[in-house]
Amino acid sequence: MKIVKKIAIALLVVLIGMQFFRPEKNQAEGDYVAAFVAETQPSPEVQGILKSACYDCHSANTNYPWYSNVAPISYWLADHIEEGKEHLNFSDWTNYTDKKKDHKLEELVEEVKEGEMPLNEYTWTHADARLTQEQITALLTWAQETRKKY
Repeated sequence: MKIVKKIAIALLVVLIGMQFFRPEKNQAEGDYVAAFVAETQPSPEVQGILKSACYDCHSANTNYPWYSNVAPISYWLADHIEEGKEHLNFSDWTNYTDKKKDHKLEELVEEVKEGEMPLNEYTWTHADARLTQEQITALLTWAQETRKKY
């Protein structure tokens, strides 16, 4: 039983220590998606969908919930955001070629159609990110129409 107690104490010390070393937050100043919105011209409805279901993980600015300040959750969130931005970063839209923009929108369509995006882990704590069928249709219609530009 002594070994279990030692392991528990060691884990507690590590957990407490983690609270002092936090990952960098994904927060930008200004309008971090202005170029994307200007170029793709989503309707107000689609803009709302993108804001509630996409931008937190796929842009240069994340609205963090209170629990993001608690390790190891903070590390888990930072990893999800970093990975999300690797796949699609709306704040980096102007640096994409037209071919890449078309491909990113194609991936958006596929992921939303398959129910892969937004992630279940995100929608568990962000009820407004749970997309209705009407919202999915609006988002997919916009993305497919926008792809024609590229």
